[in-house]
Amino acid sequence: MKITPSILQQEFIGLRAKVVQSSNPSCMGICGRVLDETRNTFTILHKEKEKTVVKETSVLHFTLPDGSVIEVEGKVLVGRPEDRVKRVSRRRW
Repeated sequence: MKITPSILQQEFIGLRAKVVQSSNPSCMGICGRVLDETRNTFTILHKEKEKTVVKETSVLHFTLPDGSVIEVEGKVLVGRPEDRVKRVSRRRW
């Protein structure tokens, strides 16, 4: 699925997320609800424990409320969430 700029501007807290690729092998396979988002990390509730995932080095699958799954490289999400929501991004495809 292609990622549109509007998807990158939405709020990720509360969505289901799964880490499908990461430079840190202990982060691979973490899945659950996004509890918090900071400039460089996501906090995900995984098996009743809070796990922190670095955005820069990860690729995540997010399940949207309509059931569709999108794959997002963490590099494009780095930055304060409140600034990312306001930012206008150019299409690169």
